[in-house]
Amino acid sequence: MRFTLGKDTKLKSKKAIEQLFTDGKSIRKGPVRCVFNLVEGDTAHKIGVSVSKRFFKKAPDRNRIKRLLREAYRLNQHHLIIDKEGKHLEIMFLFQSPKMPEYAFVEKQVKKLISDLNKHYQKSLD
Repeated sequence: MRFTLGKDTKLKSKKAIEQLFTDGKSIRKGPVRCVFNLVEGDTAHKIGVSVSKRFFKKAPDRNRIKRLLREAYRLNQHHLIIDKEGKHLEIMFLFQSPKMPEYAFVEKQVKKLISDLNKHYQKSLD
């Protein structure tokens, strides 16, 4: 199994991001918040990451946390349920804490969020 994040898995559309924050649901595990929405389409799950300037003023710090979030998702994305009926998840991970995290902590939180996403995903399919 290849653990990659290609162009087709990036959430980049401004319209999709706005719809995600207006219609989506939210889960929080520690300082990591996940906003998600189940949408129609035959593509893979799409993700985005964000770190607020309010907590980290310096761009290198924000970029490091975004890299940690993407890496944690990339290595654990195979745990996320994939549907065959033409629906997929759009997910935005937000880090909301002023403390610089370690990778192990971020990965633990992302794993918990993915398991919760699976529960919500199963409920919405029923």
